[in-house]
Amino acid sequence: MPSHLSADRPAAQPPGRGSVDALITQTRRLRGDVDAVRRDTQSDGSDPQERWQRALCDLALHHLNDLDEHLAQLRDGPALASPAPEAAPMARAVPPAPRRGSLLSRVGSAEWNLLTDEASWSGELYEILGRDPAAPPLTLDELPSLVLDEDRSRLTAMVTDCLIDAKPIDGEFRIVRPDGEARTVHMMGEPVLDTDGSTASMWAVLRDVSELRRCRRAVSETRDSLQHDRHHAQTEHRLAVELQEAVLPPWRGSLRLPHQGPRTLDLAARHLPASTSALIGGDWYDALELADGETLLSVGALTGHGFAVASGMATLLGAVRGMAMAGTQPGQLMSWLNQLLDATVQPALGSAVCCRYRPETRTLVWAQAGHPAPLLFRDGTGRRLNAPDGVLLGATSGAVYAQAEEALEVGDVLLLHTDGLVPGHSAADSINSLLGLGPRIGEAGTAQDCVRLVIEEFGESEREDNACVLVVRVTS
Repeated sequence: MPSHLSADRPAAQPPGRGSVDALITQTRRLRGDVDAVRRDTQSDGSDPQERWQRALCDLALHHLNDLDEHLAQLRDGPALASPAPEAAPMARAVPPAPRRGSLLSRVGSAEWNLLTDEASWSGELYEILGRDPAAPPLTLDELPSLVLDEDRSRLTAMVTDCLIDAKPIDGEFRIVRPDGEARTVHMMGEPVLDTDGSTASMWAVLRDVSELRRCRRAVSETRDSLQHDRHHAQTEHRLAVELQEAVLPPWRGSLRLPHQGPRTLDLAARHLPASTSALIGGDWYDALELADGETLLSVGALTGHGFAVASGMATLLGAVRGMAMAGTQPGQLMSWLNQLLDATVQPALGSAVCCRYRPETRTLVWAQAGHPAPLLFRDGTGRRLNAPDGVLLGATSGAVYAQAEEALEVGDVLLLHTDGLVPGHSAADSINSLLGLGPRIGEAGTAQDCVRLVIEEFGESEREDNACVLVVRVTS
């Protein structure tokens, strides 16, 4: 930074007014572009990424505003004060205080003469430091009295290096104004050398950067918050995936239940994730051989996404298994499941189908809670089972759920599924699309072949939500 009082070299000449005007025009055009980007990122503040982008735009605008101010000062040059008769000669180089409201009020200048122990401040420096313009400027020994205790050593070190080792000053410190307000000041300065090479005085420009530092802190805090949110979301997603994989049986081929006895069911199932991998839902399927020889079959879903929903799904599935093992029939099981969901701390809604298959009579006893009814395929033709009454789980306290019975035959295929199995279709259209597979399901040899048929038909489409399909084939 060339000094205007340096005795050992001529002062640098300011650039031409036209070139500075061109820089000012470019700066203001860029400021307008940044402001347009900032307006485009306006939102309700719920998206951390948008909050971070907007904070960066605010910081850029502050920098561009300061650049515009400094270029204007460079173009216009320092206005020389009319010195009072008793003023020191060096006061001529200090510009007067700007008009009230001037954009340049955040930049001030000062000079300390080491030979005469005199100091001169610009009017704007008085304003930055909150000092009375009628009061004499502080000497270098007095200046630290304005600085916070923890920053005084930093200011002292900068001034000492400048005066003794002729090092330029470039650093920040915090001051406390008489009104108690703390401000951050950036100081840039140089020693002014005498003809013998010794330091005659020190000249400095002081700039109030409090608002810039506040914006930078906001950007940093927002960035940290964004990184924390991302890490939290990634951890939650990983846990939800692990929980989902642990709960849902990894059925890749045909399973036969029960493991002993002459009667068997051929089972196969598949979970279909949403196209957006971040959407981990609460859909489930399950089959369990019970102590009395019957088989539990269930599918269901909780509304929402994320780890909390996956955890809630695991809780409901565990409750279903526990009550079924205790001999609870589907209708009563649904009532108690509704009571469990209604009593949870975080309100949630769910739907489910719960069935008990009695192998000795090939009878299916089932109940549903606001869920698509099972589809029955026989001799190449499919139909939807008549659903007993049942509202969504968690929708109302004390709900009563009816149950129904269906007689099955060898070769029958039951298809249980959650909403969204057929993407982009209404519930009625989805059922019709699935029933349209009747002839092909009738020709399929195993339950796994049936699941593969459904996946080939509907599983490759873009899927907005998770879905599950469970196929049960009566083999004897």
